[in-house]
Amino acid sequence: MKSLTELKKEKENENENQEENQIQNQNQIQNENENKIEFKDSEIINDNRYVQKLQEWINDNDFFSKMKKGFSAKRDGFNCENWHKAVDNKGKTLVVIKTKQNFIFGGFTKVGWKKNKSKSNQKDTQFYDGYINDSDAFIFSLRNNKGDRQPEKFSIKKKEAKNAIYYGLKNGPVFGGGNDIKIKSNLKSGKLNFGYTFHLPKRYNVGKQSSSELFSWFL
Repeated sequence: MKSLTELKKEKENENENQEENQIQNQNQIQNENENKIEFKDSEIINDNRYVQKLQEWINDNDFFSKMKKGFSAKRDGFNCENWHKAVDNKGKTLVVIKTKQNFIFGGFTKVGWKKNKSKSNQKDTQFYDGYINDSDAFIFSLRNNKGDRQPEKFSIKKKEAKNAIYYGLKNGPVFGGGNDIKIKSNLKSGKLNFGYTFHLPKRYNVGKQSSSELFSWFL
């Protein structure tokens, strides 16, 4: 038979173990909350599957922890001038577009949109529209118009990195030299030519779409 001293010691050890487990659980919950990604006030990214995929593809906790919604077409207006004011020179930028047909797609750039200087004349102080090099840029589809494909990421072709995104004051976001994604000045229409600058699975055809909402997030 155990003595009272031994029983007391066992009880103390049991209480200590319970406290340690509680602390571990609290730390785990805290870490999960810190790593939790939220797209606040987004009418597009409201599915955890989409959030997880974007987190996996971008793979940049610093971006997600500091990002803010810099532009919303419904909030800030369907106007490319307003879009440029919001996203130019912000660096890493995530663009998500939803069509009236509920097709959700977009792109990510680590470089971001900024005006280009002349390549032929380094003394020229003027800025010009043009393509921007970004070997880490990619485009993606979260939900296509037929609903028969899972979310997919399309990485850039190595030889096409120089044409990753296009800066043009008369355009919204443009990805690729084709253009794989081109949103026009009214931010409500554009063209999709997937597979020109970014890799595309065979038999993938998206067709023409019209935008019903456009969001841009950046650091």
